[in-house]
Amino acid sequence: MFHHPWVLWLLALLPVLAWRMWAVRSSNAVSFSTTDFARSIRPSWRQRMMWLPPALLLAALGSLIVSLAGPREGRQQTMANTEGIAIELVVDRSGSMRAMDFQIQEKPVNRLTAIKDVMGRFVLGENQLAGRFSDLIGLITFAGQADGITPPTLDHAFLVAQLNETQIVDQRSEDGTAIGDALGLAIEKLAALNKNQKQPVKSRIVILLTDGENNAGDLDPIQAAELASRFEIKVYTIGVGTKGQAPVPVMDPFSGRETLRWMDVNIDEVTLTKIAESTGGKYFRATDTQSLEQIYVEIDRLEKSEVEARSFIDYRELAVQPIRLGSWSAPPIAVWALLLLGLQFTLKQVVFRELGA
Repeated sequence: MFHHPWVLWLLALLPVLAWRMWAVRSSNAVSFSTTDFARSIRPSWRQRMMWLPPALLLAALGSLIVSLAGPREGRQQTMANTEGIAIELVVDRSGSMRAMDFQIQEKPVNRLTAIKDVMGRFVLGENQLAGRFSDLIGLITFAGQADGITPPTLDHAFLVAQLNETQIVDQRSEDGTAIGDALGLAIEKLAALNKNQKQPVKSRIVILLTDGENNAGDLDPIQAAELASRFEIKVYTIGVGTKGQAPVPVMDPFSGRETLRWMDVNIDEVTLTKIAESTGGKYFRATDTQSLEQIYVEIDRLEKSEVEARSFIDYRELAVQPIRLGSWSAPPIAVWALLLLGLQFTLKQVVFRELGA
């Protein structure tokens, strides 16, 4: 592109100038009655190259005109300032998560499998979920006790891989639902985050997902919520499971085969609602995969990361800056014009010098 493209109209004068150069040369010729004798004379190399100085002059003038037009190479750059959110995903992996009351592609799956699927898309983005690319996200799982799996990180692929490796507890001694301890650990991780960051994270949230009621651990869930409120950490709680009863796979002691047994669903919705409301969050109930996905869509909408993008174009003035051609660079166009003029002048004065009066 050119900064002053109208200057390029001057290039139309070059053909006129070229015609004038050769027209003047032909008008100065001496007339003879016949030129038959000259046909036997071979022209010298100097005579054959007489066209070179005028051609160099025209090329130099063309280069100067192009330089005056301001040729430039623009490269657009975008600078994005992002203000992400720190999120702790807190996932229940107690024995009750075996209940087969969810579906993926019309096939029955247990609650934890459905949670992995939807939560992974919440982090990485797919379908209705845009992904949380600029957010620090950590993972905590809990059953009878809480475990910090991944600290808040931008390595979302690693986080989702850790999430997918999460398994439901298979030991009765490890089973239970320590909601308070899990929430307390999440608050501890988020509160410590600002101490280690040069730029404090302004928005910190917890997404706590469970299908039961607090029956293990040392910290009461309501006390944990008060702690979250003190640190200005918002908590979204999700109760997972169908209402009433849900099919749970159990081992038949007589046949040794796994069968489904309908069991009551007990979710402490009152406590989960208090936790959310006391911290400025919201309580959701997911009874199937579709409703679980819609919950994460709503959280995605409520908790938006601020992204400010500024675009600008960086120009290189080719008239005075080197021209990049692949791995090497050529001199600027203005330099080419001066080189051509210098070469034309040298040839005119040395090689093609005309003797005159």
